[in-house]
Amino acid sequence: MPQPLAHDDPPGFGPYRLIARLGSGGMGTVYLARSPGGRTVALKTVHARIARDPEFRTRFRLEADAARVIGGRYGAQVVDADPAAATPWLATEYVLGPPLDEAVERCGPLPEDAVRALGAALCGALGQLHRSDVVHRDLKPSNLLVTADGPKVIDFGIARALGDERLTRTGSAVGTPAFMSPEQASGQEHTPAGDVFALAGVLVFAATGRGPFGGGQPADLLYRVRYADPDLTGVPAGLAALLVRCLAKDPAARPATAELAARLHDGGGEFADHLPAALLALIGARASGIWQPAPPRLPAPEGAPTQPPGPPDPPATGPSRRGLLTAGAGAALGLAGAGAGLWAWLSSGGPGPDPAPYRKPQAGPTVPAPAKKKLDSLWQQQVAEPDTDGTPGNPAPPAALGDLGLAFASSGLAGFDPAGGRVRWVTDPDHGSWQTATDGTRLFRLLVVNRSGANAPLRIAELDPATGKSGAPVVEVAAFNGVTWLNQLLAATADTFYVVGCTGPSTDIYFEKGQTWYVAALDRARGTVRWRQPLPDRPPKVKYVGSTRLYYLAAKAVGDRLLLLFETNDGDIRAQARDTRTGALAWDRPAPVNRDRVRPTLAADARHLYLGNGPLRAVRLSDGALAWDTAATRRGKTYGPPALKDGVLYAVEQGLGAAAFDAATGALRWTQQGGDAGQSALVDPPVVGPGHVYVHSAVEGVLRAVSLSSHLTAHTYRTTADRFAAHEKGRVVLALGGHFLAAFPLR
Repeated sequence: MPQPLAHDDPPGFGPYRLIARLGSGGMGTVYLARSPGGRTVALKTVHARIARDPEFRTRFRLEADAARVIGGRYGAQVVDADPAAATPWLATEYVLGPPLDEAVERCGPLPEDAVRALGAALCGALGQLHRSDVVHRDLKPSNLLVTADGPKVIDFGIARALGDERLTRTGSAVGTPAFMSPEQASGQEHTPAGDVFALAGVLVFAATGRGPFGGGQPADLLYRVRYADPDLTGVPAGLAALLVRCLAKDPAARPATAELAARLHDGGGEFADHLPAALLALIGARASGIWQPAPPRLPAPEGAPTQPPGPPDPPATGPSRRGLLTAGAGAALGLAGAGAGLWAWLSSGGPGPDPAPYRKPQAGPTVPAPAKKKLDSLWQQQVAEPDTDGTPGNPAPPAALGDLGLAFASSGLAGFDPAGGRVRWVTDPDHGSWQTATDGTRLFRLLVVNRSGANAPLRIAELDPATGKSGAPVVEVAAFNGVTWLNQLLAATADTFYVVGCTGPSTDIYFEKGQTWYVAALDRARGTVRWRQPLPDRPPKVKYVGSTRLYYLAAKAVGDRLLLLFETNDGDIRAQARDTRTGALAWDRPAPVNRDRVRPTLAADARHLYLGNGPLRAVRLSDGALAWDTAATRRGKTYGPPALKDGVLYAVEQGLGAAAFDAATGALRWTQQGGDAGQSALVDPPVVGPGHVYVHSAVEGVLRAVSLSSHLTAHTYRTTADRFAAHEKGRVVLALGGHFLAAFPLR
């Protein structure tokens, strides 16, 4: 949905006046804009630093040409464009409908009839492209907008003419791994049959809510696309039999779009007749939403110009690691792009946008506009989310360090005042959460050298909590190559740093051949390696595609154990413990945890490691055996990750809400009452305050404060966030996600 313009966004492009932002990414920004005659358009721009590349300008012209080829029936009709401008721009009709991924997320998988109608319409769109000798090459749910008249194909940023090899140099965008064809994944020619393969993946997603080859890191997806059978579980049988042909590894075995369309649907009825009522209501809300008053432009930070600036400054010498990573991943900007700004202040006293996500309206003749409401948060900041497609690790929750709040966004780690939200400092954008650790009182980070192909010692420095600046290295170890971006600072204690370090050739982005990786303990006082234990090789970079998956998703040092969640090359998660004195593996056991739900925190005490994402389990630190397991006591119940406080383990039980257990025995103490939290999320652990435990519902867009005495919901707060943490000194719950950092009362 539209977000406020940033303070430095220009007034407009060409004759079009900017109204709001629709999305922003590494390649450019998409705006909601209006012509002098009042026509609403989506206006896509390209960052000036990228536009200076002649090859990218050629690609931008190709995108406009491809959009014109598909036209207004199957795509967003091109209204105007100026690819030769200092900031190239492309204006298209504003499509009144959500992206397919959002439609499925909010309304659930589509019924078979709707999937078939969707597929047949998309066959028509692809057929029109292919007859003009153009292939899309990046068909995926976020590039398909669902309207009452039919789907619209957008984002032709990597489309090209068949046989055109001019735009295939190193680093060129090549597609989205989850929906690539096998030939595209292996760097071969992408023909119309490749678009059919991607279309089948899209239809599997529409029918089930997931792609045919699962999720995970790009290297894993590319391998499964090339060699594994698709997972069609949940796809209706008749539809699955057809889609399995489209997902054949051999392009020649796939049907053409005309045959596929005929087998999918007879063409009868209007497209809207096949859509569920909830999705029609969502489309109606989009139609009415663009005529609401535009959100006010964000004010400039203190000391910044108050008027939109002129042409941007020349780019800095050399791209950053994140810029290289984003370019290598081939992320194409679409209308559903993420990120609405940097750490720009959004006044809680002003009429800013409603922070709650759109709620599904009831089907009916009209959909009323959402009423303006005062923010539920004490304060909020607008932030740009980290690049989850290319950045190693899962998004980190906010954290507390003394009087300071900490949060990671795309602009780096920010230190802020938890009481009022004032940002005190922000580190550089190449600072990742896997490079940071605290011993409870001090904050440390790996210092990464931007010298790909070189060698330099692995260095760890302390960050000044007042300024965010890195001091002189506390530890400098020549045994590991500190240039490699995928080194990890796992944990810090009073006398030890636990790290993952590399020997051998360095790379800014990927694992490389010839590298050897270790988990190690570094003596903080002496700066020496106490012990190091080898780790299995990660899949190396092949051509221009490689793995960026970290070895460890979470770590915590407890007594004589270093507790770890380790991800294998097959994508399995294992809970491990290493002896802190020698590094020897004390025990290793499967941890059936969804990797995308793992935050870089663990719940553990002196006796147990506590795991959720299924039954709740207490694993003994001494030998890795189960001390207790709710699979026996609460059979069939599923829990999210737990939080531990004062001997009590708190977790969200699916379909119920908050539940509390005795950490020592696993005995149930209480469950949430009132029946109002059945949709609470199983992704993040609850936040525990002095009198309440806080649970989150992403579906409803609310954070509930459940009383520890009555076990009823005492307070409800609207929020777009999906990561939460308690800041006890500041007496607030920190909330991060949905492009906002916010705070709620910790009661």
